[in-house]
Amino acid sequence: MPHCIIEHSTEIDGNLLVPLVHRGALTSNLFDPQGSDIKVRAIAYSHYQTGAVDINFIHVTLKILSGRDVEQKSKLTQLVLAQLKTLSIKDCSISVEVDDIDRESYAKVVV
Repeated sequence: MPHCIIEHSTEIDGNLLVPLVHRGALTSNLFDPQGSDIKVRAIAYSHYQTGAVDINFIHVTLKILSGRDVEQKSKLTQLVLAQLKTLSIKDCSISVEVDDIDRESYAKVVV
């Protein structure tokens, strides 16, 4: 855990985003210290609209098991956002959010 899903415009290289999001999640100290449980994937979009002006975008959804407080979630989003800002991309909307996964209904198996 967590599942980090990066959605971004095709003009941005997803291969650059994945390690940054992983690093941001890892530095939060909310997950395994080796980062082995942090899963990151990127999805590029060629068709999108970002308000009245077309600019590039990066949106990260961090799906984590429920039970973390608001301060922990805020720290997580700020650390991931700080990593993404190191790219110094111009004319780009960057956003990060945390979604809770209900612990009682979550299931996982590795086969």
